[in-house]
Amino acid sequence: MEAKNINVTICVAKYDELDENDRSLVDMAVEATERSYAPYSMFNVGAAVRLDNGVTIPGCNQENAAFGVTICAERSALFAAGAQYPHAKVEAIAIAARNADGLLDEPISPCGTCRQAMVETEKRSGMKMHILLYGRKYIYVIDGIAGLLPLTFCDEQL
Repeated sequence: MEAKNINVTICVAKYDELDENDRSLVDMAVEATERSYAPYSMFNVGAAVRLDNGVTIPGCNQENAAFGVTICAERSALFAAGAQYPHAKVEAIAIAARNADGLLDEPISPCGTCRQAMVETEKRSGMKMHILLYGRKYIYVIDGIAGLLPLTFCDEQL
């Protein structure tokens, strides 16, 4: 048996180290946590995507008593972008979360379903997505979904 190492690079930045565009996107994701509907988990997640046409679109999680109907913030934003601007490419996504104590100190990472949606978004656009995972203490900056999901499943395997 052979062992293989899969290495990913995740940059760790402070908010003031981000450029103006990234700070604005993070701010939109943080603001979107306020519009989240999470009466069951009390875990409010916000996301924002920036398109190559300059438009930014927020999203937030929307829970439902029938949990399978629930949608995460990341997919909410990505799918809204796809519905409104089907030919635009997603340049970046920012994700933030809060619980009953407020905004989280450390970044959260997208669930597996959202990671797979991000794989498909990158595949459709043909470009890597700039990913910002917000925490009050620091922000993870990741160049492309392979930094979160290095062994991706995509249409080439079908």
